[in-house]
Amino acid sequence: MDVVALLEAASLLVPEGVATENDLTVNDVWDHLAHDEWDVALGLLEELGDARPPPPGFWQDLARAAEHLRLERSAAWCHWRLRECRYGVIRADLTLRPAAEARRQIPFPGAGVLRPMWDIGLTTPAGDPGLLVARVRVEELPFLGPGGRATVRLAPLTPSKWRHLRPGRTLHMHEDRTVAGTAVAVEAARPSPPEPA
Repeated sequence: MDVVALLEAASLLVPEGVATENDLTVNDVWDHLAHDEWDVALGLLEELGDARPPPPGFWQDLARAAEHLRLERSAAWCHWRLRECRYGVIRADLTLRPAAEARRQIPFPGAGVLRPMWDIGLTTPAGDPGLLVARVRVEELPFLGPGGRATVRLAPLTPSKWRHLRPGRTLHMHEDRTVAGTAVAVEAARPSPPEPA
């Protein structure tokens, strides 16, 4: 399937009446497609996907289109959103400890490559904190450094163990035995319902 077909298929999955913050709609996507502005249409579809959660096929089509266009950051974002459709969305306000108080001395990339452990309130049979691994994607910042604060999205390695999480819950990030940062969950949404066959 070519890029235009993928973008057209994704645009058909945008619910009627959905618009971006700037009042752009799927009609604007079609206009950009008519003028062969594929990357602009892709970016606009990504924004429309934020307005109201579309089905997983939407993000799958966008990821494939971004890969064909060699837009690595867009492809990675669309794959992230596809995973959230399948396993749920977890967002939190994270504050890292200052460099003088923690192991981390340099910023980490915000693109979802860091895989720290998280104390989300579970315990082991021995009574120790049951730490779970989740990738961290920082919203609106390319890096987050010691002492920094940002809203992050988490992608758990074992999503089923995070189902009890609710907004307001405090989470502790670990890169070793010490607490590297503290977060408060602001969103914990269930996965999207399966698409009809």
